[in-house]
Amino acid sequence: VRAAMAGWARAVRGLLLDVSGVLYDSGADGGVPIAGSAEAVRRIKASGLKLRFCTNETQATRENFVKKLRGMGFDISVSEVTAPAPAACHILRERGLRPHLLVHDDLVPEFAEVDKTNPNCVVLGDAAENFTYANLNEAFRVLIGMEKPVLISLGRGRYYKETDGLKLDVGAYMKALEYACDVQAEVVGKPSKRFFESALAEMGIPPEQAIMIGDDIVNDVGGAQRCGMRALQVRTGKYRPSDENHPDVKPDAYVNNLAEAVDIILQQL
Repeated sequence: VRAAMAGWARAVRGLLLDVSGVLYDSGADGGVPIAGSAEAVRRIKASGLKLRFCTNETQATRENFVKKLRGMGFDISVSEVTAPAPAACHILRERGLRPHLLVHDDLVPEFAEVDKTNPNCVVLGDAAENFTYANLNEAFRVLIGMEKPVLISLGRGRYYKETDGLKLDVGAYMKALEYACDVQAEVVGKPSKRFFESALAEMGIPPEQAIMIGDDIVNDVGGAQRCGMRALQVRTGKYRPSDENHPDVKPDAYVNNLAEAVDIILQQL
């Protein structure tokens, strides 16, 4: 039965893994690994498949994020992580932009090399407790004071799952600023095509030889499919049964968790 089902698993050379909701569920205590996921990562590496961790995580620097995951037993290094903050820094330098940051305190070091004097844009990340009225209003004032406002958002997720329940994500605040300032945000991170393409370039493989595995039907699955990749949705993290009736996005397959996906993919190698 499995072999018949798993046409989607054929001719794969690389996997892109979402992190939060696929490897672990975040939480105030650092979070908890999802059963079988650390072993699944080890099996992917042993198989010789290429691997990138594609995350929209913007509550920590990549170094601290990786340190936390290694502490949970994951074989992961900074060089294997594609994340929005470094991609945003690249864009800022490229375009001579000086950001007003509305991000999590723990992410600020990622922008250490960037000129932040006299801001001419706003960079928005998952600021969590920093999403106060005062801070949002300050970002609003920077934008509304510009002739051509530039809003760069490190993702556009609506919510994510922590151990104590669902949490509002950066996309909700991005929409508030878009609405107030009549501006269209530029999204760095999933589901932006450029973000997925840079992960593929780092692996050195074309999209049709890659599979994205994520818990977010729109940003992980839809974003990857628009780039020509296959994409699976795991039934962990923020997955909800209603995702299976999504009007626009149909994953190539649903899997109960990362471990099950890896089982099926490795059987096809």
